Amino acid sequence: MSSTQRRLALLNRRVGNRLVGGILPLLPGFGAVLHRGRRSGRSYRTPVKVFRTGSGSYVISLPYGPESDWVRNVLAAGGCELRTRRRVVPLTEPRLFVDRSQRVVPAPLRPILTRVGAFDFIELRPTAAQPGRSG
Repeated sequence: MSSTQRRLALLNRRVGNRLVGGILPLLPGFGAVLHRGRRSGRSYRTPVKVFRTGSGSYVISLPYGPESDWVRNVLAAGGCELRTRRRVVPLTEPRLFVDRSQRVVPAPLRPILTRVGAFDFIELRPTAAQPGRSG
C-alpha cells in the first residue's frame, strides 16, 4: 500500500466511516462488511463498494489493498456478513485476486478505481445454509 493509500485509509477509518457508515449500506452498490477482530474478538462494520457477479457471489473492491485489517479478519474467519440494501447476507470462502482490467466492476466505475489504484478485490460466496435476512 502506498503512503497516499495509507493516509486515506487512516482518514476514512477515523472520520469517513463514522460519518457515512450507517448510510452507505442502504445505497445500491455499497454495503458494510460485518466482521470480528482476529485478536480482540470485537465486532466491526466496514463500509465497502460491492458488486454481484453472474455466478451470485459478491466482489468487494480493496482500494487500500489486501493488507487492510478488515480483509485480514475476514480471511482468518473464513467469511463475514454483508449488510446491503436492508439485508444481511452471510458470506464464506473469501478469495483474494488482482484484476488490472477491472472486468469484475461496471465500466463506468473503472476510471475511478484505476485512479486510486484499486486493482485488488475479494470475492465471497453466500452461504448455502442461510439466505440473506432482513436487518
